[in-house]
Amino acid sequence: MSKTNLLETARTFPKAWSSRVVGRAANANVKVLRMDDGAYPDESHDFDEALIVVEGCMRLDLQGTVTEVQAGEVFIVPAGVPHAVAPGSHGTLVIIDQ
Repeated sequence: MSKTNLLETARTFPKAWSSRVVGRAANANVKVLRMDDGAYPDESHDFDEALIVVEGCMRLDLQGTVTEVQAGEVFIVPAGVPHAVAPGSHGTLVIIDQ
C-alpha cells in the first residue's frame, strides 16, 4: 500500500502533458499529468477512459463540442470516441485507463 500526492507529483514534471502511472487498481492504470493552457491533439482508444480533474479546469473537445470539466468532476469518455483537450485547460488531471 502506498500514498501519492497527485498535485506534487504533477508539479515535478518538466513539461505539461507528460503523464506518469502512479499505480494500478482493478487492472487499470492510474495516471497523473499537468495541463497547461495549450491544447492536446485528438485521440481515441479501444477502452473507456476516466478523466478526473483534481485541480483547475479541463476543456474537453468531443467532436467539436467543448465541455468544461472542473476540479472535483470526472468525465468518462466511451471507447472509440475521438476527444481532444482545447486551449485554456490548466491544472492537474488524473486518467484511469488500460
